[in-house]
Amino acid sequence: MKITVISRDERQLAELMRLLRARSPSDEINHLAGPVARVTALTDEQMPDVLIIDRPLAADDDLDHLERFSAQHPNIACVALCTEQDPPFLLQAMRAGVREVLPAPVASGALYPAMERIADKLERRGHANGKVLAFISCKGGSGATFLATNLGYALAASGKQKVALIDMNLQFGDASLFVSDHKPLATLSDVAQQIHRLDPSFLTSSMLSITPNYGVLAAPSDPAHANDVKPDHIDAILKLARRQYDFVVLDVGRSLDAVSIRALDHADLIFPILQTTLPYIRDSKRLLNVFRSLEYGRDKVQLIVNRHDKHSEIRLKDLESAFEADIGFTIPNNYDAAAASVNQGVPVLQLSPQAPISQALAALARQLSGERAPTQQRGWLERLRARPARSTP
Repeated sequence: MKITVISRDERQLAELMRLLRARSPSDEINHLAGPVARVTALTDEQMPDVLIIDRPLAADDDLDHLERFSAQHPNIACVALCTEQDPPFLLQAMRAGVREVLPAPVASGALYPAMERIADKLERRGHANGKVLAFISCKGGSGATFLATNLGYALAASGKQKVALIDMNLQFGDASLFVSDHKPLATLSDVAQQIHRLDPSFLTSSMLSITPNYGVLAAPSDPAHANDVKPDHIDAILKLARRQYDFVVLDVGRSLDAVSIRALDHADLIFPILQTTLPYIRDSKRLLNVFRSLEYGRDKVQLIVNRHDKHSEIRLKDLESAFEADIGFTIPNNYDAAAASVNQGVPVLQLSPQAPISQALAALARQLSGERAPTQQRGWLERLRARPARSTP
């Protein structure tokens, strides 16, 4: 959350800042010294989610100023810290738009629960139907990064969906290279290091823009920075990303640790990527057993068979029998188109839109987004044949 504290007492202001930062290091905490009238100087970029007013004074028209401010910004939650809480004052504070009245000086036992209540309300109010899709390799070389990055492009291709891809392969991630030849200006570790700044504009500006509605948050450029990313950072980033984007695609890589498992916990759908060879089948079974131990439901885990060949010795039915799970999707073996896409850093749907792999990704994107397949325009001969015959007089 973005929180602004206002107080005439600089010592109390410092104490409130300390309490709030101790509660949640990811929150952005700002302060104003002086009367409530100072809130009129806030710009649109400085507007907080929560405004905490320390001991407002009726004699200085603090509540009148607050009432005008609340009328202009009804979505900002106002908290008043007061030494006295008699009924007339509480009524006046309620009319001024105050959501919570707490005793002053306030202790963590009263402040923290109030902030949690406000955070829950803000999250419910701001929650969009953004879906989190996680791609994870059952075995190295499965093509998970290729599918994740190119599915992200396919989801955004219609122009109706805002899509973000977050590269969670913290040590050796290179997802951005699959869809762009530009160097990212920021990475996931940069965002984690400045988590106190996290807001919609900061998250957007940290992403490499592939199209106006598709951005990639790259993995750390140096494996040494992998430890900068903590599970709590993933919580904050994904909660915000859900509100900003229609789809958040995660390229999880192969490792299972506290950070990747936290990301998988947030996912609405997990796509383990495998191929039809025995080593993939063995590792896929191990991974599915881990997911069952984490109590992920069958509907959450959708297996994708990449480089699928209908004439393979191992049939899809054999895989489903081995895994005791259905195969959610198949992606055809189209090596030439995929290799050209990777080598040029251009999405395969942009480079080879008619290739079988492009058509499969577009179909998967439509299935996930609920969009209909585009109708193909008929040629002049088909239109001529479709005309009803004229009856002769």
